[in-house]
Amino acid sequence: MTTELSPTARALRTLEILQNRPGTTADELAARLGVTERAARRYVGILREAGIPVESVRGPHGGYRLGRGMKLPPIVFTQAEALVLVMAVLDGQPPGDDLLGGALGKVIRALPDSVGRQAAALRDHASAAPDRGRARPDPATTSALVAAVAASRRVVITYRSEVGNEWCTEVDPWAVVVRHGRWYLLCHSHRADAVRTYRIDRVLALEQTPHAFEPPEGLDPVASLEENLGAGWQFPTRVVFDLPPEKVAPWIGGPMGRLEPLGDGCVLIGSTNNPTMYAQEWLANVSIPFRVEGGPELRAAMATLVARLATSLR
Repeated sequence: MTTELSPTARALRTLEILQNRPGTTADELAARLGVTERAARRYVGILREAGIPVESVRGPHGGYRLGRGMKLPPIVFTQAEALVLVMAVLDGQPPGDDLLGGALGKVIRALPDSVGRQAAALRDHASAAPDRGRARPDPATTSALVAAVAASRRVVITYRSEVGNEWCTEVDPWAVVVRHGRWYLLCHSHRADAVRTYRIDRVLALEQTPHAFEPPEGLDPVASLEENLGAGWQFPTRVVFDLPPEKVAPWIGGPMGRLEPLGDGCVLIGSTNNPTMYAQEWLANVSIPFRVEGGPELRAAMATLVARLATSLR
């Protein structure tokens, strides 16, 4: 018993034939479909009505062929390649670039389901404020943290600080944020009972726990990261300015701490694991007057910098 094909099935079969055999003539197409030449032309018309570009070329080497852009070579991504691709787009995507975002969406939809789910989660649950100075974390670690963010599941992370100290802490992962080419975990640390930001490239290991959590209502991941980058490190910092906060803010990066009004001026309150870097790379580039009031480690680092600069004038 022969099953009669529907017009839709024959149109799809026509598309398959033209993909595999460009230049197929109407009579060859009819023979392959088992229909008349007139019916074969009708199926070509159905494809054209559906927006598929089918070109008709006359002459001894003519026939039907698909227009440019219709047939693309197959592209297969491994899971690691797909995640790196999404991370690269988020690293460099300017805010509001709908064209690039749309292209990424098409790539994700074309991925196999098991890979596409992780790539989509990474795109949907990572916020970006991209710029310069990249530090790419391990894609598997990033993906695991994003999965925990998406599932609202607490994780235990092993972390290595800038100065090489290692510790484990249990955190509620609120968001993954890309800032100036660096990937951060914004979270609530149960060890410190406070908001913390951790660079993901310094996360050595992590384990998702069965404990759920509720993220803060109305959380703005990028803004919250900026507010908390300078908090929670080993050495406290306090720098006073005689200008109002709006005059000082352009000179202050998020990791330096937060500005608070103080009389007619303001004070920069933060913390750091590296007082020397804070003094030499951050404060040394501030071109308005300030006073370093604390902590003792930052004051010592600043004194060392001043002495070295003074020596250069002798």
